Amino acid sequence: MTHDAVRLDSVTRTYGRVTALGGVSLAFPAGSFTAVMGPSGSGKSTLLQCAAGLDRPTSGSVTVGGTELTGLSERRLTLLRRDRVGFVFQAFNLLPSLTAEQNVALPLRLAGRRVPKDRVRAALRQVGLADRARHRPAQLSGGQQQRVALARALTIRPDVLFADEPTGALDTRTGHEVLGLLRALADREGTTVVMVTHDPGAAAYADRVVVLVDGRVSEELTGADAVTIAARTTRPQAVPC
Repeated sequence: MTHDAVRLDSVTRTYGRVTALGGVSLAFPAGSFTAVMGPSGSGKSTLLQCAAGLDRPTSGSVTVGGTELTGLSERRLTLLRRDRVGFVFQAFNLLPSLTAEQNVALPLRLAGRRVPKDRVRAALRQVGLADRARHRPAQLSGGQQQRVALARALTIRPDVLFADEPTGALDTRTGHEVLGLLRALADREGTTVVMVTHDPGAAAYADRVVVLVDGRVSEELTGADAVTIAARTTRPQAVPC
């Protein structure tokens, strides 16, 4: 029986008078791949950050792997993220002075943990960069840098991988390569993948598309192709449910 890797129950996040999320309830089953879409300012990145434990909701609850995050101290929340959650940013966030393998090993080093070389090499091999381990970011293409960032997230072997516009800075071919890797993580490794994207073609790689409008879930699509997703996400929206 499939369980929920991440669950949001009536999650609200406000910043002053601005409501970024307004009572969102969503479940992300283990091993699933979900794309989150919506217009600018709809709350996509806020949802991702709350679900990943990077931001605390104003009200409501977030549960990751059966652990409710709301009452956790900052230290316990940090430990949970370190051990069970991976995050990939559009901007890569690689340190230019470090090699690819050093960047991949960085989260473990910062956590004061031993860095098994075979795990670092396995993560780079998993993203097709075993032969680029000694290269620094400036010596890598944008797609290769994004794959290093993905390998870095994979070194902790996360239960859940969150990706915020992971293909936004990539060309079409390289973007498809990264999306194929995310799809394979869900299919072969059982990793739960939650990805924010504005691209219907990228969203078509996912099992499900969640559409946000004004901080609320407007629509959910399952098994839709890029054309259908584009048509459903660019039309005038009904009042969110």
